[in-house]
Amino acid sequence: MSQVKGIPYGISDFNQMRNGNFYFVDKTMYLPLIEEMPSYLFLIRPRRFGKSLFLSMMHTYYDILQKDNFDKYFGDLWIGSHPTEQRNSFQVLFFDFSKAGCSLPGADLMSSFNEYCSIIINQFAHQYAPFYDADFKETVENIESAKAKLAYIEIKAKEKGYPLYLIIDEYDNFTNVILSEHGQKMFHDLTHASGFYREYFKQFKGMFNRIFLMGVSPITLDDLSSGYNIDWNISTDSRFNAMMGFDETEVREMLCYYQQNGLLVGNIEAMITEMKPWYNNYCFARMSLDNDRVFNCDMTLYYLRNQIDFHRPPENMVDKNIRTDYNKLKMLARIDHDTTHEGSRMSTIEEIAAKGEILVDLHTSFPSEKIADIENFRSLLYYYGLLTMCGTRGDRLKMCIPNNCVREQYLGFLRDYYQQAHSLNLSHLKDLIDDFAFDGHWQPFFETIARAYRENSSIRDAIEGERNLQGFLKAYLAIASYYLVQPELEMNYGYCDFFLLPDKARYSDIEHSYILELKYAPRTATAEELETQAEEGRKQLLQYGKDKIVQKLATGTTLHLLLLQFQGWDMVKYEEINGSVIHPSE
Repeated sequence: MSQVKGIPYGISDFNQMRNGNFYFVDKTMYLPLIEEMPSYLFLIRPRRFGKSLFLSMMHTYYDILQKDNFDKYFGDLWIGSHPTEQRNSFQVLFFDFSKAGCSLPGADLMSSFNEYCSIIINQFAHQYAPFYDADFKETVENIESAKAKLAYIEIKAKEKGYPLYLIIDEYDNFTNVILSEHGQKMFHDLTHASGFYREYFKQFKGMFNRIFLMGVSPITLDDLSSGYNIDWNISTDSRFNAMMGFDETEVREMLCYYQQNGLLVGNIEAMITEMKPWYNNYCFARMSLDNDRVFNCDMTLYYLRNQIDFHRPPENMVDKNIRTDYNKLKMLARIDHDTTHEGSRMSTIEEIAAKGEILVDLHTSFPSEKIADIENFRSLLYYYGLLTMCGTRGDRLKMCIPNNCVREQYLGFLRDYYQQAHSLNLSHLKDLIDDFAFDGHWQPFFETIARAYRENSSIRDAIEGERNLQGFLKAYLAIASYYLVQPELEMNYGYCDFFLLPDKARYSDIEHSYILELKYAPRTATAEELETQAEEGRKQLLQYGKDKIVQKLATGTTLHLLLLQFQGWDMVKYEEINGSVIHPSE
């Protein structure tokens, strides 16, 4: 590229990125594969994975109006040396349904959507007017209904023999907002019978030579299936697993590019190691479980911007923009506006937060009225990027929390949920965490949490049990950023419940690290049974403390081995088994 620039902020337009000489992660090698697939394709990926930029790139590649600019935009990319016969051979209609108004009720909603579509179609008529009769543009603009405009264009394009390509970004955004803000009835009215949204998709069928839809969930397309039943879902096809997002090779190449051009300083491998627990670990195909995992684009660029601008990692590894995804979790928990199933959904969220994983029968399509079914809910968590594939058990997929960014969303959501039932002073809790991180005074914090757990009577039945006790404790430990609460560390002697791994890179003055062994016993347990359980916990802690990985990670801190024992919702024992200083020289 002729001029090296930094990291673009929010650019999702391919032409703008290439004209601005920004670094572009080359995904053009997927274009021939897309052309080998059926003509009407459908892909689901979570937000912030580069979907809009990819579709913008497709628009430029297939648009006949960009034929003379092929070398300018694609000459230095993979496809520049491997062009396909379909390059720059279509008239392209490009919709972004996230820009279609969807907050208005009733007839106003239809008018708002028609207005957006009309603007885009009129723009199409203006751009491609030279290919048609002299009155083409004026005729399209004078037709009031966007659906009728499409019908007219279809007739004229077929008369002339012009191939048409339809690309829709955020195909489901319009209806998903309707579902979450206005409820299932309005959603059903839009996508069934003579609903106007359904009528648009019926018009698409047969009009276009090729169609590519992208979104974040399969709900809308399933409800439109009787009117639009021509799509081919490539969402779980292993050949497209890394088409969105960055694989590790791409991240490394991007970092090397900026370092070679003098904008990035530091150890690239150390940067990748630092990013992985926060931004990596996505997998979208069962057949790709053994392949390299995929990084979230938005979060990777957020980290890289900080390294380029300030020569250090961001103070907060979670971009504030991705925190808006927290609202998606709230929406999913109450998506059908029916509290009947809210308990089972909350139980699922608590299980995921506590264990870090859950088994899922992944449903590739389901209607909106079945959204409350627990397997559909679990599938939606995957589609929204709140779970990812990490293994199999028989014919079921093992889904896990992808990374620390997503884990923070779960724990923040649970903390808000618990706070509704029994509010704790979070500022005071933060003070107590400061005390056990810097001074080793751990007792006051756990005493406070134990009281809150005991006093949280309105959710007692829901949270009683070891699994949900873990979720409760993690939710409140996560208010401080000093520790990685759940690094999922496998030790030589098994798995500990909690290893509070100090983030020494950011907080070098942390002096204390902790391994917690959490024991839960039913209310009917005898004193003898409690002591037997406690003794088991003590032995486990002593074993964990000898682990070489633990000792390395706890270097420079005093490692505390804590046993917390609960009987029902009461903490009946909390003790430190051993304390030892792990010196750097060791």
